[in-house]
Amino acid sequence: MNKPPTPESEYLVGVASRVAAILTANPLARAAMVSGSAAEGRADRSSDVDLMVYYDALPEDDELVAARARLGGPPRRWSIDERPHGFVEAFLLDGIEVQIAHLTVDQWERDIDAVLGAKEVASPLQKAMSGTLIARPLYGEALVSEWKSRIANFPDGLARAMVRHYLRFFALWGVAEVVARRDAVVWRYEMCVEAAQNLLGVLAGLNRTYYTPFQFKRMHAMIDGLAFAPHDCAERIERLFDADPVKAALEMEELVREVVALVQQHMPEVDTSIAEQRLGWRHQPWAPAVGRC
Repeated sequence: MNKPPTPESEYLVGVASRVAAILTANPLARAAMVSGSAAEGRADRSSDVDLMVYYDALPEDDELVAARARLGGPPRRWSIDERPHGFVEAFLLDGIEVQIAHLTVDQWERDIDAVLGAKEVASPLQKAMSGTLIARPLYGEALVSEWKSRIANFPDGLARAMVRHYLRFFALWGVAEVVARRDAVVWRYEMCVEAAQNLLGVLAGLNRTYYTPFQFKRMHAMIDGLAFAPHDCAERIERLFDADPVKAALEMEELVREVVALVQQHMPEVDTSIAEQRLGWRHQPWAPAVGRC
């Protein structure tokens, strides 16, 4: 049963609507939507506003200064400028960080095409796709609805490309005891993070779910929504970071084994042979050759 949205979520949607109303007064604005935890209904008092506004042509800086003036004149806290295609800015409004992505419709539709065409298999654009699916339109609802419909139709080619991309694992289980003696805690955790991200990537592709390791959050919620996943998958991924390196590495191996089996069952056209060969492997120490120095 879905939980009702938190009061904080509704409050943030109201803040987003207030900002969007000013920005979409621009005659070149075509659509606006709020995403993130506010749109999902999960926001709390540490959450910010994730707002996207789409234009035929991007507004100039003086227009954005004027828009902020109508909101009380908050200065920019930071920005990422990639014009002419888009830019992101953030400012504080009543103590809430408002993050706004300003994009041209043309660029956004090219981004959608790139992801659906399996040209952006692991990029943060995947996060933008999933964000659009949960977003609440604030302006240009028909256009936002069209984007949602396109993105919801997850292509088989993208699913296969994601599984192939993420189906790669360093066999930490084969050297776990050696690594434990090597004062290599940071590197071991790096391998665990990489394995966790790749496991999630394979499962996302298998289940036709958008995913990127970039700022990945809410793992339990994602896994709960998957039709195909190992049992207790989220809890077992967390156990990869167990303080006992050998125990964690064996958990990793078993998870990889089960995920490979799911790929073989539900996407048999994908070659799993390299991942399979690494399962069961154990490093063997060398011994000096007899009679040689």
